[in-house]
Amino acid sequence: MEHTLKGLTVEEQAISAKAAGKQLALLTTDEKNEALLAVADQLAKDYEVILAANEKDMQAGKAKDFDAAFLDRLKLTRNRIEDFANGLKEVVDLDDPTGKVTSDWTLENGLQVSRITVPLGVIGMIYEARPNVTADATGLALKSGNSIVLKGGSSAIHTNTAIVEVIKRALEQTKVPAEAVQLIQSTDRKETAKLFTMKEHIDVLIPRGGASLIQAVVDSATVPVLETGVGNCHMYIDKSAEVEMALATFLNAKTDRPAVCNALETLIVHREWLEAHKADFVKALQDNGIQTHGDEVAVQLLPDCKTATEEDWSNEYLSLDVAVKVVDSVEEAIKHIDQYGTKHSEAIIAEDEEAVNVFMKTVDAAALYHNASTRFTDGHALGFGAEIGISTQKLHARGPMGLPALTTYKYVMKGTGQTR
Repeated sequence: MEHTLKGLTVEEQAISAKAAGKQLALLTTDEKNEALLAVADQLAKDYEVILAANEKDMQAGKAKDFDAAFLDRLKLTRNRIEDFANGLKEVVDLDDPTGKVTSDWTLENGLQVSRITVPLGVIGMIYEARPNVTADATGLALKSGNSIVLKGGSSAIHTNTAIVEVIKRALEQTKVPAEAVQLIQSTDRKETAKLFTMKEHIDVLIPRGGASLIQAVVDSATVPVLETGVGNCHMYIDKSAEVEMALATFLNAKTDRPAVCNALETLIVHREWLEAHKADFVKALQDNGIQTHGDEVAVQLLPDCKTATEEDWSNEYLSLDVAVKVVDSVEEAIKHIDQYGTKHSEAIIAEDEEAVNVFMKTVDAAALYHNASTRFTDGHALGFGAEIGISTQKLHARGPMGLPALTTYKYVMKGTGQTR
């Protein structure tokens, strides 16, 4: 059966997704898993259709002079399609987060009380150029019993449309209703913005992308938002830091994948450590093509270091650029993080237990590291399986959000006629 994704208003799509959620709630784990496997197989089978659609988006992106990093996030290959198909199979192997009794007790009158995990309901997913999110978010939503309304960036409209058509075609052969997955194709921002205020149909919004996208959703939404984070991540190298460890963790955090949110953007370094190990540090910068933007001390000590502007301290470079702040204490480092950090991931490299203790207890972030790279703030890396994003807020979920973050709970009472 060929699916058309056009013709429905955003509100009609949300209503359809909510109705499908009622059917999802009645399915077993095995039935949801069978659906995910069917989707994975269909994506791998129909890769040529998806690649043809992706090529249209790539050509449009090149015509608009999108930068190389953006085009790389947008581009699909057969291997990349197989990767997100295999990602769905990995979700199948994860525990079903719904229907779990997290606590239970019996009142004196015999009333039995249980707290049970349940789906959030209908998820509105707003994201930018990464078409793999279309498949990843769908898999996580369905496994956790949630319907999903997807709104990808216009730059990937052909790719996302093709992926969702394949997903719906696969779901037609399963117990999961195809209507549980909706893609908003309208490029009218006013029409799309309706998604942000439909509290009666949408239970939660998850924006995933750059700072401007996330802020736009947060500012205009009346639907609860699970805010995923921009990653202005810091690493503080204390005067007590072991030099080889400090250099290795710094280079991994900065150069492994510079364009991801858990990559290092600002290095804070103790003046004594930098003066003692300047030659090794400069060699590491030069060998890896890292451009520094520093404060007055850094400019004096480091060759080719550009003078940092106010923007540099809050910038998410997503490149081999790094801001460098030179300090005289861990307290000064923490003050800088407090001012410019995005509460994503922060690291300290130190052997001084007192400095580590102060850093860990007073820095406010979703993920803190002692003597390790910030690159581990990731659902796969931390053993959660797949993730739908990194939350930098404090309510409901924080840090990498796997399947459990897409659930809430309800209290279920069983009695024998008790009254109050």
